[in-house]
Amino acid sequence: MKKKILIVDDEPNIIMSLEYTFKKNNFEVFIARDGQEALDILKDQVPNVIILDVMMPNVDGYATLESIKKDEKLNNCKVIFLSAKNKESDIQKGLDLGANAYMTKPFSLKKLIDKVNDLL
Repeated sequence: MKKKILIVDDEPNIIMSLEYTFKKNNFEVFIARDGQEALDILKDQVPNVIILDVMMPNVDGYATLESIKKDEKLNNCKVIFLSAKNKESDIQKGLDLGANAYMTKPFSLKKLIDKVNDLL
C-alpha cells in the first residue's frame, strides 16, 4: 500500500519539486496551498506524513498544526515543518506544538526524504 503524504506550502516551485520527488518515491501525494486547504483535505484523508510550511496565507503552519493535534484520527501523522523561519525560537515553537521535525529552507531534498523515511 502506498504511503500518503500531504504537502502544505504556498510556493509553487516547492510544491512541484516535492510532489515530483515523493511520487517518484511511490507516495500518494496531496497538495494544499495554505493551512485551511490542508485542514479540508484532512477531513477525508489521513496521511502518514505532513510537510508543513509556517508562513502561508489564511491559516499559518503553527495554527494548522494546533488543529491537527486536536484531531484524534490524525494522532499518528508525522509532521515536518519546512520553513524559511529559521530562528531558534521559531524552530522551538514548531517542536513545542508537536512537530516531529523542523527543517529550514533552503533545504536538501535528500535530507528531507531521509527524514520522512526515518519517521516512517
